[in-house]
Amino acid sequence: METDVLLPTEATRQWLFNLWRAAGSNEQEARLTADHLVGANLAGHDSHGVGMVAPYVRSLQANELQLNQILSIVTDTGSLLVVDGNRGIGQSMAYQTMQLAITRAKQNGVVIVGLKNTHHIGRVGHWAEMAIAANLASIHFTNVVSRPIVAPHGGRQGRLGTNPLTVGLPRRDGPPILLDFASSAVAVGKIRVAYNKKGAAPVGTLIDHEGNATTNPAVMYEEPMGALLTAAGHKGYALSMVCDLLGSALFGGTTAQPSHLRPPATYNNMLAIVFDPARFGAGEHFEQESQAFIDHVQSAKRSNANAPIEIPGDAERRFRVQRTQAMPVDTGTLRTMDDAAGMINALRGSALPPASSLAG
Repeated sequence: METDVLLPTEATRQWLFNLWRAAGSNEQEARLTADHLVGANLAGHDSHGVGMVAPYVRSLQANELQLNQILSIVTDTGSLLVVDGNRGIGQSMAYQTMQLAITRAKQNGVVIVGLKNTHHIGRVGHWAEMAIAANLASIHFTNVVSRPIVAPHGGRQGRLGTNPLTVGLPRRDGPPILLDFASSAVAVGKIRVAYNKKGAAPVGTLIDHEGNATTNPAVMYEEPMGALLTAAGHKGYALSMVCDLLGSALFGGTTAQPSHLRPPATYNNMLAIVFDPARFGAGEHFEQESQAFIDHVQSAKRSNANAPIEIPGDAERRFRVQRTQAMPVDTGTLRTMDDAAGMINALRGSALPPASSLAG
């Protein structure tokens, strides 16, 4: 099994910034992308962090990922918008979308925005946190347009994406509530990390090509291909269907059907509902009721005396404290980062050092 190395957080952030600048991104785009990828690792979501840089670079090589794009407005009725990401890097396109959504939500109290045709937007919880920072709540339905890797309930072949649901609730007197999970049993990036580590996938997450349960992550990356299972059986399957249709087709986005795939790229569509909780006029009640409810929930007897009952968002806060100075990256993922630097050097004639040079 591959071991982890510790990469210094800020040096890794700078390495990613330099990589995207060398690739051709403007300064803001490079900074947004570097901050987002490192931020995912800091929040404990290694599946959406620095390990994504090599897939992004391969998409750039294939002329799928387009750098330095400006969001296009397709439909605008004031509180309802459809925007096109023009295949731009998702960390920039989703940022521009949320900037627009926050402005409109503050003006109108609520806005519904459909973002279509954007490259992979990364950890969707990041965008809910952007709304939270503006004292706004948000709900996000996101679909994934790439090779379908999640089997429908009752099936044994991939037909769906990991299609996450995300909810952010700001709180004045306590830490915000952040729900962010894939409708599959786990995010596929967690299987990628297990594959890179030459380790086992979590029990109950994968099936092989014959539909048999397995913990071998290779079934997602080597022939014959298996599939991810949905979360909670038929419930995760139903949620995934809703995320795909509500989060894309409803406003002109595509689903993961063969005719819509553009390998090696991964595209996303996202429906974001962003609103100002203060407009309900129940701010004091919410603060008191939410804290009382959280206290009640956490008063339950623990199944493990040494493990606290956490609220959604606690895990991310805990990881950020642990990884402030350095973050663990497995050596398999580190090799893919080195590969990404080599690809950019060959593509752009740059002289980026390997990411492995950052390791102590």
